[in-house]
Amino acid sequence: MIIEELDSIEESISELSRLLVKVVDDGAAVGFLPPMELSQSREYWETVSSPGVILFVAKINNRIVGSVQLHLCTKPNGLHRAEIAKLITDPDFRRQGLGRALMQKAKKRALQEGRSLLVLDTREGDPSNILYQSLGFIEAGRIPNFAKSANGELHTTVLYYKTL
Repeated sequence: MIIEELDSIEESISELSRLLVKVVDDGAAVGFLPPMELSQSREYWETVSSPGVILFVAKINNRIVGSVQLHLCTKPNGLHRAEIAKLITDPDFRRQGLGRALMQKAKKRALQEGRSLLVLDTREGDPSNILYQSLGFIEAGRIPNFAKSANGELHTTVLYYKTL
């Protein structure tokens, strides 16, 4: 497994688009609802590259099988913090340490950027909660009825933070 930072998304947009469709259609709570169209995924990825967003990918056999984003806060009162966003792993490669490796790379980069606080949110009950807690993230609270699933059910989101 190789974790690398993408400076440009152009060469990887097709692969990232297919990965996002696969994880959303598998039930991941990353802001989209299944079934997801490839064109919708591509439109999303075209908006990711912006100042303050650092994108990491996990590759196995030169194939992208996971990604995570580090969003650096650019507001004057938030230059010490960053948000973890869209941690996704291919369902065929889960439970192999991809998520952990991506999170560790994002944490390392946050430290290099002078950040001392990481924040994130995830759907209550998802396996990601176990990962984040094992990485030392602390639950800050819960927001009921935060996100809607494809069947219309409303789900609670859990907010986490970690002091670096």
